[in-house]
Amino acid sequence: MYTIRQVADLTGFSPDTLRYYEKIGLLKSPQRGSGEVRMYSEEDVRLASAVHCLKKTGMSLDDMKEFIQEGRCLADHSSLWSDEDLQTVSTRSQILLKQLERMERQRQALDDLIKQTKDKLGFYNEVLKETISQ
Repeated sequence: MYTIRQVADLTGFSPDTLRYYEKIGLLKSPQRGSGEVRMYSEEDVRLASAVHCLKKTGMSLDDMKEFIQEGRCLADHSSLWSDEDLQTVSTRSQILLKQLERMERQRQALDDLIKQTKDKLGFYNEVLKETISQ
């Protein structure tokens, strides 16, 4: 079992962020120890780490919440998928595809800025070369 400080250290979230995510239902409320201290399980830490990964992609809290709520561990299913399982996979796939498309747009915008910066830097270097050689 882990305290909120330990989970914060392991996941990169602040304790306040963990409490907020619990409040909005993104993370489930952990067990409480003596003095009502939050005690997180390994599963809680794994979920918080997964949320941290989603957050790093820039995914909105609403999309993260839907992604987490729709999800469950599908890895240990047999090859027989229920309609509910397939709907869950489809929903999660759509959320990730939307996020990937957003990140691709961000990357293109960043690539454009890098090119503009390099072009401007090249221009400045040419001006400096011409000035020095005169």
